[in-house]
Parts: sequence; C-alpha cells; structure tokens
Amino acid sequence: MNKLLKKELRLTAAPITYFFLAFAVMTLIPGYPILVGGFFITLGIFYTFQMARESNDILYTALLPCKKQDVVRAKYTFCVLIELLGWLLCAVLTALREAAVYTQNAMMNANFAYLGWLLILFALFNSVFLGGFFRTAYGLGKPFILYSIAGFVVICLAEALHHFPGMAAMNSQTEGFGMQLIVLAAGVLLFVGMTALSCQKAQKNFEHIDL
Repeated sequence: MNKLLKKELRLTAAPITYFFLAFAVMTLIPGYPILVGGFFITLGIFYTFQMARESNDILYTALLPCKKQDVVRAKYTFCVLIELLGWLLCAVLTALREAAVYTQNAMMNANFAYLGWLLILFALFNSVFLGGFFRTAYGLGKPFILYSIAGFVVICLAEALHHFPGMAAMNSQTEGFGMQLIVLAAGVLLFVGMTALSCQKAQKNFEHIDL
C-alpha cells in the first residue's frame, strides 16, 4: 500500500495537480467567491486521473503484485492528501486574512464556516467523482460534470446562507463562532464519512471490473 501511494505521488500525479494547490491563495481575494479555490484544487486532481487514464495507469497498477482493493485505496489516499494539503493552506491563509479590506464583504469571509464548506466540497468530489470513476475505472466526463453541478450548488448555497435572516454571524470574523464551528464540524464528519463510504463502494465495484 505504501509503495502504491509513493507511485501515485511521484509517478502518476500530474505536475499541474500540485500547481493547482496555489489556488488556495484565492482565500485572500476580497469580494470573490473564495470557495471556487477549493473547486480548482479538485480540478487539479481531475487532471491526474485524466493523464492516468490516457497512460493506462489503472491497468498497469492492477497488474502489479497487489490487491485490487489496494489500488483503489491508494488512489483515494492520494486525493485525500492533496485535499488536506489544500485545506491546510486555506486554513493558514484564513488566519492571515485580517486586513480592513475584508471587513465589509458581501461575499463569504474566510472563517471557520468557510473551512467547513471546503471539506464539504471535497467530500462531494470524493463521493461523486471518485465513486463515479470507479464504476468503470475509465469514464471521467460524466462523474466530473455531476460533481461540478453539485459543487457549484454547494458554493452558491454557502455564499447565500449568511444573507438569510439570523445567519449573518456565519460571515463574521469576530463573532458567531459557535454557528461557524457547527459548519466546520459538519464538514469534518461529512468528509470522513462520505470518503470512507465511497472508498468501500469503489473497492467493491473495482473488484468486478474486467480490465
């Protein structure tokens, strides 16, 4: 498993996947839907899967002396590592975002709730895209389109929520932390739960795919 993960990180991963982690800097853009930065991080992972498909990486990996379940687990672990690295970068930038230019912001502020929404977005990617990909171990377009639709629905919801009556604290950087921490906790639970369930289902599906 560890060797498969090293292969994913050093050989299979498209260089652009690591470059797209730089989109975490969108956290610092005032008056911008900053959750889109999280979407670009997942887009970077999509490019790795696209390159891997064109190079028959799945077939090559399955022919190695390893379990088919480990092939899926290594792919999921690679994605989770990229997502968590992107999330950590966003968290650091969130802590640095204290300038006056962010005080009056009609768009989402970088706070605990923002970090929770990021995890929800990543959970959707792992469930919808990764789960969809491992139904065939080849098809990329449909799962990514479905994820994109679901992802932008989440982004729009997150951007609109703090405009609803009684929800203004969701966008605060100085108060309302209780409400924000609930979103963050929900994001953690959904990220862990949806990723684990998706991985288990993908392993079962991959076992029955004739490569």
